[in-house]
Amino acid sequence: MTLYRDEGIVLRTQKLGEADRIVTVLTRRTGRIRAAAKGVRKTKSRFGARLEPFTHVDLQLYERRSLDLITQAETLRPYGEHLVTDYPRYTAGTAMLETAEKLTAEEGEPALRQFLLLVGGLRTLAERTHDPRLVLDAFLLRSLSVAGWAPALDECCRCGDRGGLRGFAIAAGGAVCARCRRPGAATPAPPTFALMLALLRGDWEHADGSEQRHRVECSGLVAAYLQWHLEHGIRSLRHVEPEDPASRPNENQTPADSHDTDSSHRERV
Repeated sequence: MTLYRDEGIVLRTQKLGEADRIVTVLTRRTGRIRAAAKGVRKTKSRFGARLEPFTHVDLQLYERRSLDLITQAETLRPYGEHLVTDYPRYTAGTAMLETAEKLTAEEGEPALRQFLLLVGGLRTLAERTHDPRLVLDAFLLRSLSVAGWAPALDECCRCGDRGGLRGFAIAAGGAVCARCRRPGAATPAPPTFALMLALLRGDWEHADGSEQRHRVECSGLVAAYLQWHLEHGIRSLRHVEPEDPASRPNENQTPADSHDTDSSHRERV
């Protein structure tokens, strides 16, 4: 057996047998991996709490024919501690984890830029410096860009015209001008295009000053664009805190009430 080390973000866990877990991790050097963690569900486990979703960990593993085996885990940053008591940030973070897993389809394929985006996104959520839905949308747009699917936002994706953008055509690749717009294309307001571009570029001064209605429109377009390219839905997006304060869950509701985490360097988002 070959012993190796890597650092990563725990994306999700699954039960394995009576006391073990399968842990899915997006690592810095190896990409997405699935590894077995022996005995971590026992109360006396040496490192069970270090292998929970959102945790940035340093791992030592044995390479095996099937699942690699985690033999050591050290916490680098426990992002989950800052998110699990905050419903909007927890649900936004959960959507980040699921998206990162879906965008790294091949196990063992290095995905350094996606790893750095995820670390930066979780850190920004934990620091509570920006609205969590804005942080999520910025992460999704940049993840799409890393995957080669960045939407056109400042020019027509069909003809390249930089003026008179009147629609957003998901299948065509983003913004379209009045001449190229086809029936059925969304018609976002110009400030919505500006907000999406600001999130993609990291212009937080512009994003933080945006109006609520443009944030709502932006989130809908980003979610639809992401899921169209992935060809299936992101289940955790349905739990993301809505922008309308009136539709927020009961303040006594905890993230665990709506999402099961057990089944479910440094670039700042």
